[in-house]
Amino acid sequence: MIPNTPSKPWSCILFDLDGTITDSAPGIIGRLSRTLTAMGRPIPLPAELVAFVGPPILDGFRDVASMNEEEAKEALVVYRGLAASEGPQDDAAVYPGMLGLVRALHAAGIPLALTTSKSEVQAARVLEHLGIASCFTVVTGSSEDETRSSKADVIEEALRRLREQEVDLSNLVLVGDREHDVVGAAEHGIPTIMVEWGYGSPAEAVGAIAVVHSVDQLRSALL
Repeated sequence: MIPNTPSKPWSCILFDLDGTITDSAPGIIGRLSRTLTAMGRPIPLPAELVAFVGPPILDGFRDVASMNEEEAKEALVVYRGLAASEGPQDDAAVYPGMLGLVRALHAAGIPLALTTSKSEVQAARVLEHLGIASCFTVVTGSSEDETRSSKADVIEEALRRLREQEVDLSNLVLVGDREHDVVGAAEHGIPTIMVEWGYGSPAEAVGAIAVVHSVDQLRSALL
């Protein structure tokens, strides 16, 4: 890291979920394909569908599937219905070592917050399914109607909840895998550590204070 770059010990760590803790792409892409079929829309190529993973899903329907606002909201209802009925298991393939790292950070007494563009209800179910929900001081995601969906808005709500619990916010860091993690965190003056194993490209790491290639490297940056 360059001089004067924020570094540990961190007072609180914010985590993205999809592409950072869990490899949820197969489950998300499967639901997207069924949603688009139900909407009478063609299914994009797999490489295009991956663009849905990470950013707010409503944005994906508009930007990737070229839906207007009304169509995107209708598709969101279909997608959310599938996610609610199928449970968290399809989104819970964990990157090796991440559960152990989350538990180690919690055991070290570092407050953790989940900040994800995934539905907050679904995100909470995923963490419960994985057995790490109790490691997080707050779990924040998008609202069901997507009025809170951008990463910056999700982080803002997480910070509000953390302040309510009097968590020390003097030296924060966010761990994520996409450009919108870096940009959303920067809006609140929070540095980002990018993980290489997620869904982002190297170009998306511009602005991050570090890029880690393994969970061991991430552990060293956090603990």
